[in-house]
Amino acid sequence: MRMTLAAISLVSLLFSGTCAAGEGASPLIPLGERKPAPELKLEDVDGKPRNLAELRGKVVLVNFWATWCPPCRREMPSMQRLYQSLPKERFEILAVNIGEDDGTVFAFTGTLEPSPTFPLLLDRDSGALRKWPVKGLPTSFIIDKKGRMALRAVGGRDFDSPSVTAQLRALIDETR
Repeated sequence: MRMTLAAISLVSLLFSGTCAAGEGASPLIPLGERKPAPELKLEDVDGKPRNLAELRGKVVLVNFWATWCPPCRREMPSMQRLYQSLPKERFEILAVNIGEDDGTVFAFTGTLEPSPTFPLLLDRDSGALRKWPVKGLPTSFIIDKKGRMALRAVGGRDFDSPSVTAQLRALIDETR
């Protein structure tokens, strides 16, 4: 794993060398008044540019993670199972890796079963991380169809649990 000095400093400052707790089937937390999601424009591991703004009309799970974070590692297979269970035309996942190179990310994802088929974005300099209200790793945000932050999870989650899946289906079916 290769991290820039700025990324190491930011990670140390934000997370004090630890990952967030709270792992399990806990529901996602509503954020109250829905505010527009911060900008998110990054390349995926294949070098393809990805832009959250282009996903308006879909519910999007934005997950900030790192390979060195145990809860991040544990929740990734449940994210893939969730991704496989929801309609692709109405739901997307953007998994934002913080400060690591594509080789490190490839090596990690090659060990997962099932292997992720959703976009893995590279925030090499932690620029995107600084724009979002991330409280620890992993932190996930659910963006509604209008591009607003609706739900958040700090710490690992079982994303394909019935409670989380129900919350996401409700957002997908929302008409407001």
